[in-house]
Amino acid sequence: MPQTRTCDYCGTEIDQGTGTLYVKKNGDTMYFCSSKCEKNAGMGRESRDQEWAGRGSE
Repeated sequence: MPQTRTCDYCGTEIDQGTGTLYVKKNGDTMYFCSSKCEKNAGMGRESRDQEWAGRGSE
């Protein structure tokens, strides 16, 4: 069964074989659906402040 993940920034589903896995020095893992999400998370931006991220109502 293919395993699907959710983007840790915008919350969309990531299909198998796509996206980026980022592993921090302490062993925490983060999954990103696109470089746009990865770059915004790296800049310290909150996803709730971005209209396109889809988490504005949470």
